[in-house]
Amino acid sequence: MKPGDHPEFFRLPPPEGRSRESSIVLTKDGRFFHDGSAVEHPGMHKAFASWLRRHPDDGRYVLSNGYDWTYLTVEGPAQFVSAVRSVDGRPELTLLDGRELPLDPSALTSDSDGRLWLALPEGDAACFTGAAQLQLEPWLSERSGGFGLEIDGRFWPIAG
Repeated sequence: MKPGDHPEFFRLPPPEGRSRESSIVLTKDGRFFHDGSAVEHPGMHKAFASWLRRHPDDGRYVLSNGYDWTYLTVEGPAQFVSAVRSVDGRPELTLLDGRELPLDPSALTSDSDGRLWLALPEGDAACFTGAAQLQLEPWLSERSGGFGLEIDGRFWPIAG
């Protein structure tokens, strides 16, 4: 059993001489920074993304690996689609935390800035990184002045 499985885990005080506040930031474009420097190691970046959750009492974002936790600053969305690849001709998504899932084209929307968003099965929304958005190009199509995705011969308009 990890300490994080204990019901009081998020109520325990920080270790002696430490704080639960950190200088870790998740930027609005899906990059982690620590003390003003980009987290460059892909494994650490993926770990941070997989440890992201909300504190059960105050709702603030925390990083928790099950053994310890700390607050961080989230400047924009907390979930991101980081890559898109073709699997048997259909788009498959990779999320920032490493999860992979097939694209449900009915779950796509775009915002006023032209960014794409995906409604995730658990109810959160993930923003596409610029690179991931560009990787949708093989399926991108225009019909009647609107954009959407052409998948398996079916057009899926992107709601705006």
